[in-house]
Amino acid sequence: MRIRVRLFAIQRELAGTREVPLDLADGGSVEDAWAALVERFPVLAPGRAFVRFARNADYAEPETRLADGDELAVIPPVSGGGEERILDLRDEPFAPDILAELEARLATPEDGAVVGFIGRTRVSPGTPAPGQEAEAARHEGRSVESLEYEAHEQMVLGVLGQIADEVRDRFGVERLAIVHRTGEVPLGEASVAIVAVAAHRGAAFDAARYAIDETKARAPIWKAERFRDGHVWIGEPARTGPVGPSEAEA
Repeated sequence: MRIRVRLFAIQRELAGTREVPLDLADGGSVEDAWAALVERFPVLAPGRAFVRFARNADYAEPETRLADGDELAVIPPVSGGGEERILDLRDEPFAPDILAELEARLATPEDGAVVGFIGRTRVSPGTPAPGQEAEAARHEGRSVESLEYEAHEQMVLGVLGQIADEVRDRFGVERLAIVHRTGEVPLGEASVAIVAVAAHRGAAFDAARYAIDETKARAPIWKAERFRDGHVWIGEPARTGPVGPSEAEA
C-alpha cells in the first residue's frame, strides 16, 4: 500500500520536504510508517518522543493500522505548550531532559508553577509482594541489580486518566503528565516522571504528590527486583479507587 506523510515545522525543515510518499506492507501501522520515514530521513529519529500522529486528520496511536491512500501527519510539539494531559507508558529509557520535555508540552504563559518528580531505581530492596516472602529472604542482604516493570497497558492508561480527572477536581490542576517505564530499568535510571503545571505552586505540589501516590497504589504496573540469581516481585494489593479528600490532604 502507499500512504502520504505530511511534515510540519521542525520535521519539515530537517527533512527538507513537506510531503513524503511511502510504500508499506499491507496492514502496516503508524509506527511502521515512522520507521520507514526515519530510514529515509535519519535526522528525524531523535524527535520520536516529542511527536504525535494524525491519520486522515484524526489523532492516532502508534499501533493504528493504515490503509492504502491514507494521509499520515507527523505532529511536532505545538507552540506555547498547553497540552492538558500526557499519560504514557514507554519501553525505552527516558531522555535526561524528560522533565523539560514534559514542561514544554504542558506549560502556558499563564502558569507560574511547574512541579516535577522523578522516581529512580535504587539498590535497596522494597517490600515483597504477598507470597514472595520466602524468595525475598533468600536474597536478604544482597543488592538489587535492576528492576523490571510489567503493565496491563490499556488498563493503566484508563487508571491514569481517572487520576488526572481527580487531580483536576481536587486541586484545579488540568495540565498533568504521568509517564512510566516498562521493561528492564537499570539502577539509577528513571522509572516514572510526574509533572504538574498550575498558576500557583501550592496546587502544583499537591497535584504532583497525589499523582505519584495514586499511580503507585492503583495503576496495574508490577515491579520485580532482579538479583544476580533470581528476582522478587514487589508490592501490595492494588487499591481500586481514590483515597478520600481528607486522606489526600494528610
